Amino acid sequence: MLQQTRVTAALPYYERFLVRFPDVAALAAAPEQELLAAWAGLGYYSRARNLQRAAKQILDQGDFPRDYASLRNLAGVGEYTAAAIASIAFDLPYAVVDGNVARVVSRLAAERGNIDSAAVRKGLREFAGRMLDPKHPGEYNQALMELGAVICLPKQPQCSLCPLANQCEARRAGLEKELPVKTARVKPAGVEKRLVVIEKLGSVLLWQRPHGSRRLAGFWELPEVGQVPGARLTGEAGRFRHTIVNTTYFFEVCRGSSRRCPDGFRWLSLARIHEIPLSTTAKKALACLAKSGTNGA
Repeated sequence: MLQQTRVTAALPYYERFLVRFPDVAALAAAPEQELLAAWAGLGYYSRARNLQRAAKQILDQGDFPRDYASLRNLAGVGEYTAAAIASIAFDLPYAVVDGNVARVVSRLAAERGNIDSAAVRKGLREFAGRMLDPKHPGEYNQALMELGAVICLPKQPQCSLCPLANQCEARRAGLEKELPVKTARVKPAGVEKRLVVIEKLGSVLLWQRPHGSRRLAGFWELPEVGQVPGARLTGEAGRFRHTIVNTTYFFEVCRGSSRRCPDGFRWLSLARIHEIPLSTTAKKALACLAKSGTNGA
């Protein structure tokens, strides 16, 4: 869950997820719609699907893998995750290089190359591997991650508090605020959209993305105005924005009514809407409606 997601955002999801799926067998057996509903709001939903695939692999193998190579064979497990599990759970000497550690190591080595480069990242992993305490790899990896999160900060590194300050080549060269070098972020493009919320007898009109969709496969969405021909708009409920990767969407949320349910749509109960994987934009739109004080159609 912490891949591409802040700790404060992930914690409540993590706690609810463990209550619903307390072990590998429960996760492996869960219907996909239930799994996605539990993950809804975290984004990057391939993580949830990979987690379930990994649970099924573990059940088939009969035990949790205990070496680096076997961990890497689990669905969704890359070098970072495998190294973290191997070192922290099994005391195996593998260096963990997440974003925080990459920043620490790039400063210690005064690495002037772009850390988004595969060659530079490989060099940072090798440097971190040479630093690793082979007798206490898990503790060392966690200490380095914490150092990056608390002391070796991106813009204002707290060098006077750093236990590795005397070993830092970037500080020695006066480059601690210039490193690491990263690719500049692309300014998000802006797109305007209009969603319509059509309610009827405690239900709302929704459509489901195909299971083969490249984005949010299997998730339920509110329609855009053009998707419901003949719908009558009855007012504006609110506005919000939502950023996905390099695109910022500006949504206008309209109330509406329709005499029929168009093909490909379903009426779903608002009281049970938490049981389905609902897209974040649909959740935000319904929140706008709640704030506006609508009573439904």
